[in-house]
Amino acid sequence: MKIQVRPATAGDAIDACDVIRSSILECCHDDHRGDTKVLQGWLRNKTPDFVRMVISSPSAFSVVASVDGVTVGFGSASRSGEVTLCYVVPSVRFAGVGKALLTAIEDEANRSGVEALRLESTRTAREFYLRNGFVAEGPAVLAFDMEAQPMRKQLRPEV
Repeated sequence: MKIQVRPATAGDAIDACDVIRSSILECCHDDHRGDTKVLQGWLRNKTPDFVRMVISSPSAFSVVASVDGVTVGFGSASRSGEVTLCYVVPSVRFAGVGKALLTAIEDEANRSGVEALRLESTRTAREFYLRNGFVAEGPAVLAFDMEAQPMRKQLRPEV
């Protein structure tokens, strides 16, 4: 499987939104446990318009991953280093797509002089982020009525 990652464009919003929604619905059961209220809160802003706004924001950097021309992953981070979205479709989970997205985000952060990446991880993604150099930072917080673990990955030596 050849994974291609490139900067996202506004034209990717619908496919990227589909990636996000299918990942949440099918991969993240440990987080939402099928609870309709939790799912509604989590999915409320996961619309093509929201994704288009994220992609178009000058304060963010967004990437899409594709295999054979089909969008299979989407990631985004603020220019200050907060990873806000990193999702893959269920059919490519554990196939390196998430790592490819995270690597592209990290590369851009390094080029921009960001000292560390930060994020709030779901239970589902926690091991993925740990495997990719992130460490837990502080106690878990609540997001969309779910537990989220603040995490950090140092990119440059702390001064």
